[in-house]
Amino acid sequence: MSKQQGFSLIEIMVVVVIMGILAALIVPNIMERPNQAREVKAKQDILSIENALELYRLDNGFYPSSEQGLKSLVKQPDSEPTPSNWRQYLKSLPKDPWSHAYHYDNPGQHGEIDVYTEGSSGKDRKVIGNWSTNEQTE
Repeated sequence: MSKQQGFSLIEIMVVVVIMGILAALIVPNIMERPNQAREVKAKQDILSIENALELYRLDNGFYPSSEQGLKSLVKQPDSEPTPSNWRQYLKSLPKDPWSHAYHYDNPGQHGEIDVYTEGSSGKDRKVIGNWSTNEQTE
């Protein structure tokens, strides 16, 4: 008689169990990556906005008021305090990775100025801000 070649049921089950264990270990790590990438992008955007605000302060001697907001980096503000040496500091205001606008407070709760995003829900107060980017770089 000729001998049949192939895998036994036990061998196939062992392979399926091993694949299941690997999937259980790897999939949760992969699923968290998009959120981590969004947080990194938000921190980079906030750092860019903060650098533009610092240039604004160096040119004009003060930061824009809370009422003037971040739009003063793109368009010259009409309200007081009026900047005397204004120039365009950003081509456009970025949206956060969750498609919400970044927020700005002068004076902020966490320091001289606060630039922050409210995160994925758009309702959480100051989830990622310039205070968290500064802590990471120090």
